[in-house]
Amino acid sequence: MGVVAKQSFYNSITIGLAFVIGALNTVFLYPTHMGSKLQGLVVALLALSNLVQPFISFGVQHAVIKFYSNLQTKEEKDKLLSFSLFLPLSVFVVLLAISSVFYSEIVDFIASENKEMGKYAYLILTIAFATALFEVFYNWLRIQLLSVFGNFLKEFFPRVLIFVLLLLYAFEVVDFDGFIVGLITGYYLRLLLVIIYSLSKYTPRFSLALPDQFKVILKYSLLIFMSGTAASLILDIDKSMISAILSVENVAFYSVAIFIAAVIEFPGRAMFQIISPLVAKALNEGDDISLKRLLKKSANNLLLISGLLFCLINLNLSDFYNWIDLGDYAVALEVVLIVSLGKLFTMSMGCLNNIITNSKYYVYVFWFSTISALLAVVLNLYLIQWYGITGAAYATRMVIVLINILKILLVQYRFKINPYSKATILTVILILLVNLIFTYIEFDLSPFMALAVRSILIFLVFAVIAHLMKLTTDIQPVLKRILSSFQRT
Repeated sequence: MGVVAKQSFYNSITIGLAFVIGALNTVFLYPTHMGSKLQGLVVALLALSNLVQPFISFGVQHAVIKFYSNLQTKEEKDKLLSFSLFLPLSVFVVLLAISSVFYSEIVDFIASENKEMGKYAYLILTIAFATALFEVFYNWLRIQLLSVFGNFLKEFFPRVLIFVLLLLYAFEVVDFDGFIVGLITGYYLRLLLVIIYSLSKYTPRFSLALPDQFKVILKYSLLIFMSGTAASLILDIDKSMISAILSVENVAFYSVAIFIAAVIEFPGRAMFQIISPLVAKALNEGDDISLKRLLKKSANNLLLISGLLFCLINLNLSDFYNWIDLGDYAVALEVVLIVSLGKLFTMSMGCLNNIITNSKYYVYVFWFSTISALLAVVLNLYLIQWYGITGAAYATRMVIVLINILKILLVQYRFKINPYSKATILTVILILLVNLIFTYIEFDLSPFMALAVRSILIFLVFAVIAHLMKLTTDIQPVLKRILSSFQRT
């Protein structure tokens, strides 16, 4: 776990900084300077772009991780990397041709309920293409255990880009049209940077020759494409349907709440970027002991850290909204709790998703995702109409719980392992105990001071109890190494 711990630490810093910038964007700059209508418009357009992106990438970014470690020669690896680039390029050309012919019809469909979206429909395919190619080069770096810079570009760069653009908009340097053009330009600049860095670390000899395992790779990519499409639908259908059923303002309210809830996932996002290639290697080598260790350790540590974040977020939520003075955005307070519970469940599974995706049972991901996507559409359609954005949150959590249970059952049945242990029970008890202690404690202070004092107390109580329960044994060595590195400097 040495490499995992080191790069996870650096990735956590990057994601943490990205979160800070993203928080400034989402909860302050967007509402203050752009307003809920335009914020909702940007979020809705980017959500639609995320729905299109899997159609361009076609799952090949995951094929790179899946098959690269099995290839012995540079020629074989070069063929795989070449194929992983040329396929998305080919798909993009086809989609561009289709969208050019039917552009008016596509615009009318997108803007059926919110006319403002039609003007900027071109953003959807444009950013989807840049994102699809970026993911290929990003995974190119991940298989070489060089995820830190790629993670910087993936997590930090887009948020800094939006931060700068929002400042330019606030000071009237650019109008909204300029904001959109700057957003597209920034995504292509990111793509250029990851290409340059990737080629500097490993330069393939590009070839139009098909990989030796072309049929197997294509089959895998096709299934991942279909499951990825379904997964993207699960992630972004709520925002897209809110804009279609309610209004773009509600998309803004919902997106702020979802952003806050998603903080719980950031430790996992840092760890999974480096742990996925290690899982693939363990599977390819038939190393069941390493696989079990990776699953148990990742699950225990992620539940503990994410559990702390869950407590900090939900126990401080009212004071946070009052401090920021979000006004109408506070209608989505309940959304944070509903969705964050689902996110916490996901973190409790550790690297289980990586095991399924990189194993011979990856076909199940397609079926799980398809079922969940269909369920997401149906649930959002009705629950949004009945309960507004709170209904979208319930739909999201129900889908998360369903697909996660199916995945746990699959891994238990096929690999005879699961992510849970005695530490899981103790961590859940710890989370419940901390919530019980602080739920009814009020501070007669300003929102900011109340938030600060409560956060410090929650952290101390959580850390002390976790230590007494011996839940921090895997984290302590990492902390000691970090502290010693600071002391040397």
